[in-house]
This record gives sequence, structure tokens and C-alpha cells, in this order.
Amino acid sequence: MRLSTNVYSFLDDASVPPFEPPDHFTVMDANCGLCAKGARWIAKNDRDRKFRIVPMQSELGAALMRHYGMSPDDPLSWLYVKEGRAYTSLDAIVRVGAELGGIWKALGVFRVLPRRVQDYLYGIVARNRYRFLGRASFCDIPDPDVQARIMQ
Repeated sequence: MRLSTNVYSFLDDASVPPFEPPDHFTVMDANCGLCAKGARWIAKNDRDRKFRIVPMQSELGAALMRHYGMSPDDPLSWLYVKEGRAYTSLDAIVRVGAELGGIWKALGVFRVLPRRVQDYLYGIVARNRYRFLGRASFCDIPDPDVQARIMQ
């Protein structure tokens, strides 16, 4: 999926609640076991504490999803926003890995795949995420580092 390349376009959208956007944030399913693992992965590997996490079930998260033409109810929906530009699908995961650095830069290997293949692979995992890892709320994760990153 291609998203708007207009930087910080969500700030001009009256349907998005006003907020002070951090340089890096993700919008993800707060009730997904895979996303809960993703939130822990970010918290564990983000040594510079750049990332914040917005549950897509929150008013802010749902508005951001809709702003980018995505449904907060669609299992394929998740966003990574860096310096006002939004990314999704496997491209977003690769970009998060590059930002986290270290071994996670190796996720860049997926960039050799055509975009359609990337989206197809991401779609398989996203559509089956509850089956693979069940449901778990990352908002309930007791890890204070995860909790400190959550923006409602």
C-alpha cells in the first residue's frame, strides 16, 4: 500500500485529535499477541528511546488509520511514522529494524523482494496473527518501558 508522502499531513486533518507527534511512532493493534511481541521488541531494542506506540483502538490511533485510508478493524493495518511520513506493511517493519540498528538492520534483506511479494508475505502473517500468537493486550504488558511508550 502506498501512503501519502506529504510530511506531517495528519496535523492538518481536523479528524485527527491534536497531539505532539514524536519523531518515530507506530500505530498497531493493541489486542494482538504478535503486536504485543512487536511492542516488547521495540521497547527492548530502542536504546535511544525514540519510538512511541499508539493503539489503533484508541481515538488517536483510529483517526490516524482513517487519515491514511486504512481501517482500524483491518488486520493488514499498521503504520510506522517517521518524521511525519507514514509507512506500512513489510516496508514499515524493515524501516523499524533499520532504525533500531544492530542485527535488526538485516531485515533490510526483504527489500530485494518486489513490493507485491513483500505485501503478500506481510498479508499472510497479518491475516493469521490471532491464530499464530493469539490475543494479548500490549496495553496490559507490565513492562514499564512498554507502558512509557504508549500514547492514547
